[in-house]
Amino acid sequence: MSVAGPPPSDGVLAQPSDGLGPGEQTPGDTSPDEGLTEDLTVEDKAVEQLAEGLLSHYLPDLQRSKQALQELTQNQVVLLDTLEQEISKFKECHSMLDINALFTEAKHYHAKLVNIRKEMLMLHEKTSKLKKRALKLQQKRQKEELEREQQREKEFEREKQLTAKPAKRT
Repeated sequence: MSVAGPPPSDGVLAQPSDGLGPGEQTPGDTSPDEGLTEDLTVEDKAVEQLAEGLLSHYLPDLQRSKQALQELTQNQVVLLDTLEQEISKFKECHSMLDINALFTEAKHYHAKLVNIRKEMLMLHEKTSKLKKRALKLQQKRQKEELEREQQREKEFEREKQLTAKPAKRT
């Protein structure tokens, strides 16, 4: 960015009076670089002063914004870490709830097994008693049948003895 001629003292840049653009030669110039070093030093000073003014105007706000963004980023990092810790705590709680539910379920099924065992022992005792009773009843029936059979035989013998026998004729 080059402007022909030094800036005026009032800070407003003036257009070249000859109507030539930058880098164009006038018919009397012998070298295109002649006088350029003076223009560049003045122009560099002006650019430097403008840059310093611009920086001095916007730099404090930009630095404050940068500081605020850094604080915000740090706060977000802290917040994310805290959030991750809370999530892990919730996961632990859920796993503890799952473990508690499993233990509760295990206790429930253990109680069921104990009840089933008690019922099976009770049923075993009842079936043993029923078998003994059935055996006794069977023995009693057999004994009664034997007694009836003996009674029939006795009655048959008795009837046999009571029946009239024809007398022997001799």
